[in-house]
Amino acid sequence: MAVTAANEERDGVALTNLDQTLFDEAGATKRDLVDYLDAVRSQIIPALTGRPLSVVRVLRGQAPFMQKNLPKYTPDWVPRVTVWAESSKRNVTYGLCEDRRTLLWFANQRSIEFHPLLSKAPDFAHTTHMILDLDPPTPDAFGLAVGAARLIRAVLTDLGMDSVVKTSGAKGLHVFVPIDAHAPMEDIAAATRAVAARAARLDPSLATTAFIREDREGKVFLDPTRVGGATVAAAYSPRLRPGTPVSFPVAWDDLDDVSPADFTVHTVPALLAGADPWAERMPSPQRLDAALIEEGHTIPVPRVQAMHEGKRRAKAKREATVEP
Repeated sequence: MAVTAANEERDGVALTNLDQTLFDEAGATKRDLVDYLDAVRSQIIPALTGRPLSVVRVLRGQAPFMQKNLPKYTPDWVPRVTVWAESSKRNVTYGLCEDRRTLLWFANQRSIEFHPLLSKAPDFAHTTHMILDLDPPTPDAFGLAVGAARLIRAVLTDLGMDSVVKTSGAKGLHVFVPIDAHAPMEDIAAATRAVAARAARLDPSLATTAFIREDREGKVFLDPTRVGGATVAAAYSPRLRPGTPVSFPVAWDDLDDVSPADFTVHTVPALLAGADPWAERMPSPQRLDAALIEEGHTIPVPRVQAMHEGKRRAKAKREATVEP
């Protein structure tokens, strides 16, 4: 294919409409997305390899959507794996992004966000990391998320566990702890709930585990639900936000000196300069503390607890409106 202002070919992948704006307020074109992903392929592909991949796509004139199943027109050379989805009771055929050619194909599909599964094929019975997703109350409250991340780190340090942190690419932070394969999924979920609960107790004025948004009272939500069949934005993934920011690894000592807006598809390649701080800082897999797991199993699953609480409140509201 001849190279024009809007089309070219790389690694056998036809790239089209490269001059189009990526999305409203992106501050970037489709070419910027393709160039960014190509520039960081040595960093982002290791974070995706072996993991069933969901992507957030934005097609011209359409609302953004998350794609799990590969579309029927997907080339045969794109690696894939079929996984049973318990929530929807069906098989889902996910893509596996493990090489430059596949990454470029996803980029040409206007795949902006990359959300890999937390388990790796073929062992879907174990989550590879314990993850805390720290969600501040407003987009301008990143400093609160930093404070909450330090609470999480204090709990983990007390347990003798090492962790790494990255911006979510939105308004908060993700704390990752690599876990060895000894613990079943439900134990990792329980341990994550216990870490969140312990961290919230360290400073209840700053952090909360309240799943229902209206109960958070302006605090940082320590979300322990990124486990099992959940996904999380990969390190180095762009995000569908104004300016097209990127989920980026940050050293613990540097958290006070950065802002999520520092890391975008325009700035990150130069900041990396060929390095991979996510892989370089990632600790070796660790074993979960038995007492932490035991404590976590006494804590209700947030989504289930919120569902029951929502029903209770709705019933109370109906009863309160009934005239005597």
